[in-house]
Amino acid sequence: MNIENLLHSAGSIGALALVFGIIFAESGLLIGFFLPGDSLLFTAGFLATRGVFGDNGIIALCIVSFLGAVIGDNVGYSFGRRVGRRIFNREDSVLFHKDNLKKAEDFYERHGSLTIILARFVPIVRTFAPVVAGIGKMERSVFVMFNIIGGLLWAVGLTLAGFYLGKIIPDIDKYLFPVILAVVLLSVLPSAYHLLKEEKNRKDISHQFKKMFSKKS
Repeated sequence: MNIENLLHSAGSIGALALVFGIIFAESGLLIGFFLPGDSLLFTAGFLATRGVFGDNGIIALCIVSFLGAVIGDNVGYSFGRRVGRRIFNREDSVLFHKDNLKKAEDFYERHGSLTIILARFVPIVRTFAPVVAGIGKMERSVFVMFNIIGGLLWAVGLTLAGFYLGKIIPDIDKYLFPVILAVVLLSVLPSAYHLLKEEKNRKDISHQFKKMFSKKS
């Protein structure tokens, strides 16, 4: 069952609860990194034009998406402050890999507090970024400010994008998959540009690709 069918079958309250749960888990639980946050938000926004979330459901959907993102990140931040660098000693498992945490740490070292906003648009990194911020003892007031901005831009922004495209193009459901793919790619572009404009980052990425292809050969 895909996201669209799942939300359709859950009923308006159930669909809102499902959106909150998935966004919260992807933002605040280490095991949530594989969840489809970008595509879920856009699809949910589109489905709001079809009444899946009830009359004027887009307002409730935006609130639920925003709260799931912000509360989830706060949980991740608190977890990082409590556990600290001990988490790097945790053994790899099916749902936890230290490499994912290291990627978020590298991202945080490059971009500082802006990571909390930029990471929203980078799958996997967005799950681990608040944990790394907590480990790095970022001031809570600073974290909260960037967390709210990031939550608005990502959770509310993608949801409204799906909603207004659904309004503008009534038969968009025929092309939903390519549209979602395009939206996800566009949402990643600002962070990709921020990364690639620095020569050191371009060299690091090129080095990783060379290592990947040399292993295959």
